[in-house]
Formats: sequence, C-alpha cells, structure tokens
Amino acid sequence: MADEPKEQQTPPKPVGEKPAASPSPAATPPAKAADSAAPAAPKPPVPPKAPVSLQTPLNNELVARLRAEFGTGIIDAIEDRKQAIVIVDCARLAEIALHLRDDEKFDLLSDLTAVDWPKREKRFDIVLNLYSFPKNERLRVKAHASEDEKVPSVSGVWPTANWLEREVYDMFGIVFSGHPDLKRILLPDGWQGHPLRKDYDIIQQDTAWVKENLGIESGQ
Repeated sequence: MADEPKEQQTPPKPVGEKPAASPSPAATPPAKAADSAAPAAPKPPVPPKAPVSLQTPLNNELVARLRAEFGTGIIDAIEDRKQAIVIVDCARLAEIALHLRDDEKFDLLSDLTAVDWPKREKRFDIVLNLYSFPKNERLRVKAHASEDEKVPSVSGVWPTANWLEREVYDMFGIVFSGHPDLKRILLPDGWQGHPLRKDYDIIQQDTAWVKENLGIESGQ
C-alpha cells in the first residue's frame, strides 16, 4: 500500500514577535494654500535725531563780574560739556590773567597750549586752563591771535607759563611778548619750522639741519 502524502504543516511562529507590517504608501504632503495676503507696507524711515548742542551761552556770576571789569575785553563766554570757557581780547590777556589770579583766586595755571586753524584769519587759539584751589573751580581762557601777532606773556602771573610758552613758541611759532627767555625748548635752536602747525610738512621736516648735523639725507 502506497504511503499517503503527509499534510504540510506551517512552521510555528516565534513567541513575542509580531508579523512584519507591509509598507504603507508614502504619504503625499497636503498642498499649501495659496497666499492671498497682500505684502506688508514698508516701514516709514526713522526721522533723524535732533542735533545735540554741545556749547551753550554762559552767563554766571563770574562772567558778569568779568564783563563789568573788562567790558569789550571779554569777547564771549560759553559752556562746553560742563567746561566754562571765556574768550578774551588777546591784547588784554595778561591784564585779565592777573585779575583772575588775584581777584577770582585762580591760583594755578595747569596748562597753556595752542590750536592752529590755518584757514582762519586769526589762525591760533591760545588756551589757558586754570584752577582755583580755594573755590575748587576750573576755567578755560582762550584768545585768538593771527600769525604775525604777538601774544602778551603770562609768565609774570603764573611762573609755570615760562616753559609752557616756550613749548608753544617751539611747536607753533607764536611769539610771547614780555617773556624773559623765549627760545626753543624741544627742538634744536637752528631748526626751521614749527611741527604743530597744520601746514608743516612732517615728511620733509628740516632736511638741511638733519643733513648738516646728523650726516644723513632725511630725518625719516
């Protein structure tokens, strides 16, 4: 008798395993709705800031006393960033300086310098920075001078002005009348020109002096 065919058995599934899911078709992203909104209007330009005034007229008690004493000798008075500034007639500088020391008690000249404005008729600002120990107060005094104008020396009022005026003479060529020993203090006596003038040629310098005294063709 021939053997009967055996029934094919399905192999048992492992415990704990899930049947593999068949891959689902890729989802199609939804179509974006048409943007029907109008573009935003441009922002208006920011208006420019109002200019800041750094200088304001100065009319305090000190200025009133100076105007009463010297009249037109006080040309202007301003305050610049909390700094009191009095502009005086250059010809009366020494007279006003003496008054400031003796009557207004500005007993210290902390600095004396100059600024060159070559396009201006009176091209130089003479600048004195004063301090009062009794009043703990500062004052800046300015005087305008032309290139050929002599400035009254204040070395007789504040002795420290002696060397400060020599430095200004050396660097700017400003002559202080009444100075006891006005000569160069930084550069050699034979040097030509004044280095802090705006029209001074820093490249050329005094090539003749450099060649004669240093034996080279250029000071650079």
